[in-house]
Amino acid sequence: MRIFVVGGTGAIGRQLVPMLVASGHEVTGGSRTSEGVEQLRAQGARGVLLDVFDRDAVADAVAAARPEAIVHQLTSLSGGSPVENARIRREGTRNVVDAAKRAGVRRIVAQSISWAYEPGDTPADEATPLDTTAPEPRSVSVGGVTALEEAVAELDEHVVLRYGTFYGPGTWFAPGGFMADKLAGGGLPANDGVSSFVHVRDAARAAELALGWPSGAVNIVDDEPAPARDWVPVFAEAVGGPAPEATSGGAGWERGARNARARELGWEPEHATWRTGFFRQD
Repeated sequence: MRIFVVGGTGAIGRQLVPMLVASGHEVTGGSRTSEGVEQLRAQGARGVLLDVFDRDAVADAVAAARPEAIVHQLTSLSGGSPVENARIRREGTRNVVDAAKRAGVRRIVAQSISWAYEPGDTPADEATPLDTTAPEPRSVSVGGVTALEEAVAELDEHVVLRYGTFYGPGTWFAPGGFMADKLAGGGLPANDGVSSFVHVRDAARAAELALGWPSGAVNIVDDEPAPARDWVPVFAEAVGGPAPEATSGGAGWERGARNARARELGWEPEHATWRTGFFRQD
């Protein structure tokens, strides 16, 4: 299959592109930097320098690649800005979807998140509504996700992967990463807020499998949603940081998510829980 991976050098793209190449697919990857283009070529893909905010450039790149499917892994997480990440989900996704329509691409697999659901007391499944009435600043992120999911649904075949919080190489939760620094500075609370995690290799594997899944949203999370008072001390041990004292509190939307649908579709995480996965950073 001819596949265009938009965001081919991000945390997921770096894992996904070699998987797709190894499976025999003809892969084109987009990157915003020349270094990223060289990385894609080294992995056996065709690398394309691409600014996803340049509507015409996106259209030309997709038309030239003639993909049968697009895998959308665009994020803007390196700076930690929810505003920039929401922009890339709104504007970048719009450009990608319009380019796909123009080129006759019928299938898209797109990265979303599993913590955009409305507040609740139990982990969310895919039928749970998104938190579209959230106040600021949460409304920025949820609005970006909503725009992304609505845009990709315009294609006949569309799979939205609602990923858990990434950990593993190249993520915020890697040793020396953003969250390790936050922990060291005393800014990571061990409270009652519940999170769901997923290792980046498991996330990438889900994207490959989703090329053959029916349309719809699928939570891609591990088997153990957990409150921060449980997972933060384990993360601290894994990265060699100080474990904070457990506290109460947490937002209503911090509820985690269920992965039953993904398992029904044949996805099985290699790292079924963060309890052991945090100690695997390969």
